[in-house]
Amino acid sequence: MQSRGAAAAALLLLGVVSGLESHGQAPVTQNASGQSAAQQNTPEMSSHDVPATFSTKVNLVMVPVVVRDGKGKAIGTLQKEDFQLFDKGKPQVITKFAVEKAGEAVIAAEMATDEAAIAKSPPESSAPPSPIVQRFVIYLFDDVHLKTADLVQARDAADRHLTETLDAATRAAIFTTSGQGNLDFTDDRARLHQALLKLMARPSAGAAGSECPDISDYTADLIQNKNDSHALQAAVTEVLATCDVPPPGETLQVAIQNATVVSRATASRILNVSERDRLLALTVLKDAIGRLSAAPGDRSLIFVSSGFFLTDELHSEETDIMDRAIRANVRISALNARGLYTFIAGGDASTPSSAGGPGVMNVKAQYQRESAIAEEGIMEELADATGGRYFHNNNDLKAGFGEIAAAPEFVYVLGFSPQNLKLDGTYHALKVKLVTAGLDLQARRGYYAPRHPADPEEDAKREIQEALFSRDEVQDIPIDLHMQFFKSSNTAAKIAVLARVGVRNLRFRKADGRNNDILTVLSGVFDRNGIYVTGTQKVVELHLQDPTLAQLLNSGVIVRTNFDVAPGNYVIRLVVRDSEGQNMAARNGVVDIP
Repeated sequence: MQSRGAAAAALLLLGVVSGLESHGQAPVTQNASGQSAAQQNTPEMSSHDVPATFSTKVNLVMVPVVVRDGKGKAIGTLQKEDFQLFDKGKPQVITKFAVEKAGEAVIAAEMATDEAAIAKSPPESSAPPSPIVQRFVIYLFDDVHLKTADLVQARDAADRHLTETLDAATRAAIFTTSGQGNLDFTDDRARLHQALLKLMARPSAGAAGSECPDISDYTADLIQNKNDSHALQAAVTEVLATCDVPPPGETLQVAIQNATVVSRATASRILNVSERDRLLALTVLKDAIGRLSAAPGDRSLIFVSSGFFLTDELHSEETDIMDRAIRANVRISALNARGLYTFIAGGDASTPSSAGGPGVMNVKAQYQRESAIAEEGIMEELADATGGRYFHNNNDLKAGFGEIAAAPEFVYVLGFSPQNLKLDGTYHALKVKLVTAGLDLQARRGYYAPRHPADPEEDAKREIQEALFSRDEVQDIPIDLHMQFFKSSNTAAKIAVLARVGVRNLRFRKADGRNNDILTVLSGVFDRNGIYVTGTQKVVELHLQDPTLAQLLNSGVIVRTNFDVAPGNYVIRLVVRDSEGQNMAARNGVVDIP
């Protein structure tokens, strides 16, 4: 721990620029080292509260990986060298590697004796870690696609699961794809119970089973978009057998032509109706990820659905959801509320048999089986891509919620920059391998190439914001977080957040005899339920001469931020980022003001 004298010296060095000394243009002179007068007068350190941007690592693809041993326990002792990553079969260089560990300890604030004491430099020691809300879970029920019986079974299982497992460190929320009956994060079991009881299936008009021929989105896509002659023939056969039986005297050729027209029209109508529901579900998934991204803790999204079919045009939307979740450290798990599949001629156990004889029923069973597999694909793919789990083909839904709600203790995040990436929107299959055999690996399966270049400025702003609303303890830059609070009345208090930033790991840019870098320091305050209260961003410009840099190698740079709050329980999130090396540090703290 550095001395109070070193800390005070660092505080004195950290000045705030309020303006220029002179607006006139003075003659340019140079010293012995070649610096101009303007360069000599440039402050070595300055701070201002304006937005800053960073250059970003373009086309960086993030791949979460969970590795489990033979007993299903996640392991976190592997290194970057233990992984091999392939893009379309070609080996890639892993340029980013991180291990995320659940349940990181947080730093507790100390109480100052008076308001003057809160202005002092960081104390020599901090209080022991304090408990804090660690997990945020959204249970997203797909009430648009789920059948009533399946939804009732799933909501009852979720109710029993939450009653037994919800603890003081967890906040749960209930979302629906219809948008009806949403409940934001809470630890109130009674409110969660009431929200679950109000859930009901809300299918769109013209849902499956109301058309003839009775075909799924999957079969409709085969007919309409892929010109699959076998699927069309199956639909025509059903029309002739059950929907539009040819009148006496009509030739078979005319009957087939008419049935073909009916089948194609039905396929088009089904796709048009279901397109809205698919887009709605994808939009709600994005919104749920966005809500979770503002939660300062472990983030899980549990998608409860029977799945839905994605046309080729919507796969890019699925990839966007994966990327959003990965960037925001949201783990998506899925539970197939359909339970155990029981395929029989004419459909599964929940599907009424069709007329038309064994031939028609057997063909329908084949396409229903293929359709179910295609529909659940999105749930399995989202889980694999984000480090979650997929529970399906099992009627013990309560056990399923318990399995998928459990966070893996360790998640590896591999990042790479594809070389010569074409902006053509094509799919890139990913493969992650382990050098060591005998371990179970779960990783993202692929991504779609972008269709246009990324906007570096927008990406940088998003990266900074997402870091603030993350939970990750990142230590690319050494940083100490100290917090103090002073309660001035029963309704008012002040929190002081002090960050001591080590400069040894900074990649300074040498120019004009100075060591240059820019630090962006973000401090955010969240309430006990993870709701953002307030925050601030400071930009610290470093133009250090060599003697100053040598001194700061021992003392570090100290940045201070004050917040006026009401008494209560708060989470403090501190993020530091440098522009030259694009390294980051992030710490979490807790403040309990009685």
